[in-house]
Amino acid sequence: MFKYIKNDLPASIVVFFVALPLCLGIALASGAPLFSGLIAGIIGGVIVGSLSGSKIGVSGPAAGLAAIVLTAIGTLGGYENFLVAVVLGGVIQLVFGFLKAGVIGYYFPSSVIKGMLTGIGIIIILKQIPHFFGYDADPEGDFAFFQIDGENTFSEILNSINNISIGSTIIGIIGLSILLLWSNVLSKKGKIFQIIQGPLVAVAAGIIYYISTSSDSKFGIDSSHLVSVPVPDSFDSFIGQFSFPNFSAITNVEVWVVAFTIALVASLETLLCVEATDKLDPHKNVTPTNKELLAQGVGNVISGLIGGLPITQVIVRSSANIQSGGRTKLSAIIHGLFLLVSVILIPNLLNKIPLSVLAAILLVVGYKLAKPALFKQMIGLGWKQSLPFFVTVLGIVFTDLLVGISLGLLVGIVVILLKSYQNSHFLHKEGEDVDDGKIKMTLAEEVTFFNKGAILKELDRVPKNSYLEIDVTKTRYLDHDIIEILEDFSKIKAKERKIDIKLISKRGTVENPPSFIEFFKLRPKSNISLS
Repeated sequence: MFKYIKNDLPASIVVFFVALPLCLGIALASGAPLFSGLIAGIIGGVIVGSLSGSKIGVSGPAAGLAAIVLTAIGTLGGYENFLVAVVLGGVIQLVFGFLKAGVIGYYFPSSVIKGMLTGIGIIIILKQIPHFFGYDADPEGDFAFFQIDGENTFSEILNSINNISIGSTIIGIIGLSILLLWSNVLSKKGKIFQIIQGPLVAVAAGIIYYISTSSDSKFGIDSSHLVSVPVPDSFDSFIGQFSFPNFSAITNVEVWVVAFTIALVASLETLLCVEATDKLDPHKNVTPTNKELLAQGVGNVISGLIGGLPITQVIVRSSANIQSGGRTKLSAIIHGLFLLVSVILIPNLLNKIPLSVLAAILLVVGYKLAKPALFKQMIGLGWKQSLPFFVTVLGIVFTDLLVGISLGLLVGIVVILLKSYQNSHFLHKEGEDVDDGKIKMTLAEEVTFFNKGAILKELDRVPKNSYLEIDVTKTRYLDHDIIEILEDFSKIKAKERKIDIKLISKRGTVENPPSFIEFFKLRPKSNISLS
């Protein structure tokens, strides 16, 4: 794990700066104590990072769960009762892992996963524009289209343009310039510029700018535009920031409902993120999904026990890790340790970081996820790939992550069903343009009920007085529904139209078989394997 520490240490610093405002912002958007977001970030980095099988995935509090958490805290009668649901949700995730439910992640089409990455990239850009200009009415981490402050993504941008903070904008532009200069020019000039990451320099510049202009009313930065980490004044007050679950609420049915919801949504987000990060990973590592669910389950149990928010693997931090050159799980672990040490030792210094500088870092992350070239590439792949892609992107931008992915998946399924109905690869016909009346129909290797429509349509088009050859020699699986269609056709329509049928299979060739069901020796309501 320490083999690539020269890559992982700089990457962990970038992930730390990305994670810090998101941990705080998601806690604020969730209606939870700010410290609960930091707890989740620390546990997600150190504990989940250690147990996970992912080399480049980073876990922490998830924006997709913010609305669920906000509602659940009110419904369950307090944060301590909600923490019971977090613990139980972690236990349910452990059960999912032992039942090997991680395989679900492999059933999401590539076009939907690419749409998810692109949609999140666009959302990051759109959501960071107000923070970049120093207008922060909505907290970091609120990625839904309809925001908790009553605005939506685009109205918030318009508001920010009308409420630009000069100081925040200046240091945001300086920070963004440093990042671009570092990645495009300086990083190629020497190893020192690879070890010291551009985001660290940008943040340092932001702190210096804030301190230098703190007394300037025009160019200074208001405290509302800075990171806001809770600052304990003693060890006792630090310990007092931790909350603990009220296990007397475990008999409440609503607690169990929330627990199952957290487990289901957190597991789904994690599996989707695993698929996405593996796709982004330049070294193409494959994450064991069941092990990931077990790691997430342990993380949520511990997070809930000490007052943290629910945890998932998250694409924003994971993609920042990949883009910064992270190679092993060490970068995720170190970023968690940075969170822990910094909130204990230097919270006052952290509170001097302008949010506009962190917004500049996230703008770069978002652009790399949503590069314009990807849109051209997806269009070039044809409508079967591009339609689910664009539906997913638009769904994420105009609703939220899970709704957008669900819409993309639904469209992907519809495309599959439509092409299954239309696709001649399941049904090859020969002889239509020859006047000898012979027609040959060849079924594919696997023919299921999805192909019923296409086969019914083609059989209905066979003209009267024809000689129909049905070739199933290459068919390994034939659904009972298809056998019934052939049975009904041979007994009724074929006789009415005086169509002779020749059945060709590995079991032999039969002229006008009296019964397709008997030929294949099928029991009612069963299927046949012809291999």
